[in-house]
Amino acid sequence: MTLTAEQKKLVEENLGLVHSCANRFRGRGTEYEDLFQAGSVGLIKAAMGFNSELGFKFSTYAVPAILGEIKRIFRDGGDVKIGRASKEKALLLLKIKDELSNDLGREPSIGEIAKRAELDISEAACLISACMPAVSLTDDENGENDIPIDPPDEKLTLSLDLRNAIGKLNENDRLLLSLRYYKGLTQSVTAGILGMTQVQVSRKEKQILNKLKTLLN
Repeated sequence: MTLTAEQKKLVEENLGLVHSCANRFRGRGTEYEDLFQAGSVGLIKAAMGFNSELGFKFSTYAVPAILGEIKRIFRDGGDVKIGRASKEKALLLLKIKDELSNDLGREPSIGEIAKRAELDISEAACLISACMPAVSLTDDENGENDIPIDPPDEKLTLSLDLRNAIGKLNENDRLLLSLRYYKGLTQSVTAGILGMTQVQVSRKEKQILNKLKTLLN
């Protein structure tokens, strides 16, 4: 793809849009690098097709293109796949998990698995989470279920309000939200990291979300 100087500038100045879109798909079985690469292709296509004379903001035009390329990974790949290196690490962690289960006579925590594998606990959690069944992007009734896209300006306003609300939470509540929604970990994996049960995480998560709703309103 050959870009003009103006198109290159659009791409360079809007890489943040790719990161924002790619983060929506974290924890669904595909490595972030692959998500970002696909999103970058969408950004380049948007830059090449954008016409400023129509009066639209570039972000309004680019976001659907970026998300379209990212979702293509899931459409074209059928079952969600993870990279070979990550898959090998994940398989090793599952083997360690089985060994610890036999040694301890119980289900090991993520922390115990990470320690045995000599990995950072967050990396271990992400790898194990990536091997879990991914959320389907289709429903049986209507076929493909496209993820709704909010207008970028409205999304930015909501994002700033949400960031302010999250800033009013205590450190433990922010960590739980980060694990669940930024890293995309399951409640069970989050519970292992925080030393809680899945039920406790579920209850705490509901309390935090209700508090955020109150703050946002």
